Amino acid sequence: MPRREGANSVQRLRALLAERLGMAFDDKKDGLLGEVLQQRATQHGLTDRGYLDRLTTAWTAELAALAEMLTVNETYFFRNVEQFEALADIVLPARLRAQAQRRRLELLSVGCSTGEEAYSLAMVVAGRVPESWDTTIIGLDVDRGALRKAMSGRYSEWSLRETPENARLKWFRAAGDGVEIDARLRKRVRFVEHNVARDDPVLFAPGLYDVVFCRNLLMYLTPDTTRTVIERITRSLAPGGYLFLGHTDTLGARPQGLHVHHSHGTFYYEREERPQRVLEPHPAVRPRPRERALALLQQERFGEGLQVLDAITGAEADRPETWLVRGCLLVGLGDTGRAAELCRRLLERDALYADAHQLLADCHEGDEQHDAARHHHRVAAQLDPDFAMPRLRLGLLARRLGDRRTAEQELDSAVHLLRLETDERIALFGGGFGRSALIALCRAELAAVS
Repeated sequence: MPRREGANSVQRLRALLAERLGMAFDDKKDGLLGEVLQQRATQHGLTDRGYLDRLTTAWTAELAALAEMLTVNETYFFRNVEQFEALADIVLPARLRAQAQRRRLELLSVGCSTGEEAYSLAMVVAGRVPESWDTTIIGLDVDRGALRKAMSGRYSEWSLRETPENARLKWFRAAGDGVEIDARLRKRVRFVEHNVARDDPVLFAPGLYDVVFCRNLLMYLTPDTTRTVIERITRSLAPGGYLFLGHTDTLGARPQGLHVHHSHGTFYYEREERPQRVLEPHPAVRPRPRERALALLQQERFGEGLQVLDAITGAEADRPETWLVRGCLLVGLGDTGRAAELCRRLLERDALYADAHQLLADCHEGDEQHDAARHHHRVAAQLDPDFAMPRLRLGLLARRLGDRRTAEQELDSAVHLLRLETDERIALFGGGFGRSALIALCRAELAAVS
């Protein structure tokens, strides 16, 4: 069984959860976090330190597993029914008037859990919006287990405890010892796995949504993540679009860009009208394909990033910088073999390409070839003394092998270099972490070895 490493390991896990999932845990949860850490590390045959080191990389599947273990999914249909009454009586009629020409509505449930909220939205929409309209309802959550249940559409009778009788009779049927959502309603809702700590320019496109529900989620997030999520949602609301939060969440009396409404015994928010609204960027200012692929890499949407690169033709497709982004996307998908071969081809062109050496080192780390990884990390650092990421990885490798002196030297160097590191290199090699999080990681590791 992997060895427990005490309070420092739990503190580091808490910091990683805050950075990667935006989740906040106070010290009262240390016992739970310690148990989860030991269980997950044991399952993967790793020490606590080894497991936490792996979490600093693009380990998307494991983050999803942690989210499933650490989130609470107790909910039910028409929870806080007064908000659905305000939706039916005030909000939907307003949006029907506003979208009369387009005849289209977009609704979003952020933190949809096991799906009851999203399906409740669909039931209200079915009763208020003409069938001839094009209506999209999306439920987002990071918990894969909860999303699987949502997509199955099967629930216990207890989940219907606040469901109006007419909705119960119309949209549910008996299934085993519980109930099942009518297939017609299931087709109206789409569920998407999404980590709110990461942006998604498609899901949160400017001016997209008529209604967003984000209830009983913010209380679990760090203050920085909460602020970012609200800014992102506000941006994604159409002018005159509406936001519903949980009763424990408040944006104050004058939230930026929103008007506060009160009816049906509940508060909700309306996006300020803008006289000129641009829903799509002008083609002349659209980011280049490589830049879009790099943005998708940061969001850990590796497959989509590769699709963007696959569409590039001509000289742009053959640029070393384009190959480098492709290699990083392949590493994100766990395809270190293809990524390593691409790096070798880059180095055949230019043996002094520091970034290609760094990416090849990352491939070797993923394949547990530590000697080869250290070699290419060192070459990358020698070729470019200002390159922070090889110093960080050399420090982590040294600490894993018990070389405290080298770990301290390399991590201390990484802290100084990260302050001046380019945004692009952090996006390419930071494993989804931002500059401040990488610096905090170095400092936490330095504290552990000192």
